[in-house]
Amino acid sequence: MRVITGIYKGRHFDVPRSFKARPTTDFAKENLFNVLTGYMDFEGIRALDLFAGTGSISIELLSRGASQVVSVEADRDHARFIRQCMEKLGTHNHQLIKGDVFRFLKQCHLQFDFIFADPPYALPNLAELPEQILSHHLLAADGLLVVEHGKDYDFSAHPCFISHRAYGSVNFSLFKAMEKTAE
Repeated sequence: MRVITGIYKGRHFDVPRSFKARPTTDFAKENLFNVLTGYMDFEGIRALDLFAGTGSISIELLSRGASQVVSVEADRDHARFIRQCMEKLGTHNHQLIKGDVFRFLKQCHLQFDFIFADPPYALPNLAELPEQILSHHLLAADGLLVVEHGKDYDFSAHPCFISHRAYGSVNFSLFKAMEKTAE
């Protein structure tokens, strides 16, 4: 796992072979971030990485200047690996939540400029994930949500959907927070 650009550019972290996580490939990650830079500047943003796995996206966000990144990961070994990576980087603007993503979504009262979700592709309720995130108002006005998923999902009918990108077997659906209307 390598950092694509930013202050940690070129740093490598060896992911243990025993990991069950399916890390976002460097190719897909690089292409995704090329697209995302057209939507937002990462400098100073508050970001949320759900199903953080190896922490690759969290590290990339910090490298690109995010002021705060919260990573949520349920697996104990993966959480330990993320913590070790952050310690090696010496970063202090990262918070690791070891726990269930859906419980976190219900209890979180913060808003984020950018949310990345990379759930297991076999997650039974993956199709509802974007709505669960958006309905809890975790995404700030003009915020961006990216959901990584397999080819069997089509989120284009969702009112907040803005784009779909595919890089090999890796698919990303992008959502923009809807502006709140005055009542």
